[in-house]
Amino acid sequence: MMKKLRWAMDGQGFWDLDVSTPRTLDGSASPVPSHLHLLPLGLSRGVRLSRAKQIDFMQSFMAAPFVPSYSPSHGFSLQRVFSIPFSDSGSVTLLGQFNLQKFISSLKKSGVGDMGQSLSSFLQCIGRHLCHRSLYALGISSDILLPPDDSLMISFDGYGDNEIVRTKAVFHHKFLHHDLTMEAFSPGLFVDKSGKYWDVPSALVVDLGSAASESGLSYHLSMHQNTGSPSQSGSEQARSSPLCLLPGLSAKAAFAFKKNLEIWRSNAKKLKMVQPYDIFLSTPHVSLSGIIGAVATTYFGDNSIRSAAQDSLPEFKGLYLQTSRIRSTVFADVFASISFSAQYGMFQRKYLDLTCFSARMDFHSGSKFLSGAMLLIDDLSNSRHPRTESVRATLPSARFSLQQQIAGPVSFRADSGVAIDLNKAGWGLLGVDEPTFALEYALQVLGSAKAIAWYSPKHREFMVELRFYET
Repeated sequence: MMKKLRWAMDGQGFWDLDVSTPRTLDGSASPVPSHLHLLPLGLSRGVRLSRAKQIDFMQSFMAAPFVPSYSPSHGFSLQRVFSIPFSDSGSVTLLGQFNLQKFISSLKKSGVGDMGQSLSSFLQCIGRHLCHRSLYALGISSDILLPPDDSLMISFDGYGDNEIVRTKAVFHHKFLHHDLTMEAFSPGLFVDKSGKYWDVPSALVVDLGSAASESGLSYHLSMHQNTGSPSQSGSEQARSSPLCLLPGLSAKAAFAFKKNLEIWRSNAKKLKMVQPYDIFLSTPHVSLSGIIGAVATTYFGDNSIRSAAQDSLPEFKGLYLQTSRIRSTVFADVFASISFSAQYGMFQRKYLDLTCFSARMDFHSGSKFLSGAMLLIDDLSNSRHPRTESVRATLPSARFSLQQQIAGPVSFRADSGVAIDLNKAGWGLLGVDEPTFALEYALQVLGSAKAIAWYSPKHREFMVELRFYET
């Protein structure tokens, strides 16, 4: 089983991983499909337990009667599940959500609790407010294990103040060295690079990926099919939708080669008779890793007019082919990534026995980098001031993560990107981008698992979830 687990921070962020979000009852949204898509370290995740299973685990083994979440679209809410096993290989789970923030706001507006109000009228008023369907949301999901290596999850989610019912079906098949995933959404929730959410009437995704490995070749073959016109989710100001969400079909093949370089690894003996809080965070080390790969994407239908080459500088557009006869576009490019990781402490002692730092630089498009470099050389050779767009094209995107144990199994973690404003000078041109802050509670008895309470200031989202076998 260990070799089939997926990692969220091993540089595989180039694959289209789902993002965790409290905007849906199932706690996830899909990234807007693109020729390359990179998500924040603190938000990306691989295959995991369903949201209902996570809450059921926290109720049963962590004494958490309710699990809180917050998003601008729904406010502060409390969630609870009821699991109904129907066989050894399947169960039905009811996930209920109560909007506590909206309930308190409605009480304040109606003047409940004013002086002179009798107890009976006070209770009657609270009862009337509790009957408002807009306070509740309900999700029904079924997880079915299909021996020996298949699983099927079907879910229906709906909010009392919204007529939209989200339906999702996910099928997993585990090959010896590959994983096959098929997902169908109606409607599907997608998130773009700027953090805007979009509803697509229906979407189908098929992905075949090689099993994760410490080094060597890995690849993904995927297909996206969208039907219907996308619309912006929530009450946010409407804007033009991403072209790749328009009706049509896209197919992608991505290959990458990864190489790890271990600079230093501690040989110090661990404390006897003391189990680390997380077995994957029990060895101090300093290491480097690099990834280089290539990707090719084909678009058919209305979304074929969209091409990643449109974002490239005019001097170089990679391999880009387009034909209007069959409304198709083909784009190919290369990418690269460099990661650095360092850890101090063995995560065994009760205080300050773990400090982790990781950083990653990603070159999303070789064509953009080459184009920008050519423009820079031309500007410098002709004694001209370098153009802003050429400098921006040569700079990689960068992210970093810092984790520090506070006490026992509790640690604090901050993930953020690096934003560069070329219109400023000095240190003012550097800033943070998409920061995420989290408190993590290591579940020591499971070897490597943790409960995470994270907050994203940019999205103004808060969520509590479980993650297993992630570094």
